[in-house]
Amino acid sequence: MNTPHRFLTRWNRTATAQAEGPSSLRFEVRPPSLRHAPESLLNRIWFWLAAPAPQDAAPPTSRLPAVRLEFQAALIDISPSRATDLMQRIELARSLRELWHLRADVYGLVAVEYSQAEAESRLADLNRHFPTRAPRSGFAPL
Repeated sequence: MNTPHRFLTRWNRTATAQAEGPSSLRFEVRPPSLRHAPESLLNRIWFWLAAPAPQDAAPPTSRLPAVRLEFQAALIDISPSRATDLMQRIELARSLRELWHLRADVYGLVAVEYSQAEAESRLADLNRHFPTRAPRSGFAPL
């Protein structure tokens, strides 16, 4: 007769985001825009005046080498036989948008080598380089 009790306790479990508190709501990580924000002050002003949504622009391309290094650092302790292909794809990435698409592969390798919790931790570190969108409340129409 233990089965109904096990079913009810499993059914009543809360999601991890709810259990950790309201400040831990998950945010949707979006790919960077295809438009890059200019680096010079004059061009940034012109970009701000002319662009319909300048806050959606991707960060300047000068950030790419630093982000690329962080992606490679996330895989530094993965066995070389597994990580070689992905390390090469990270090195050949030409934009932050391409790196954004490689996040799932980084997650997969780390989860297989260590654990899902470690993969989520490393992915959270990488996600800070990309724009986010707050979760939808469910009360507003899509």
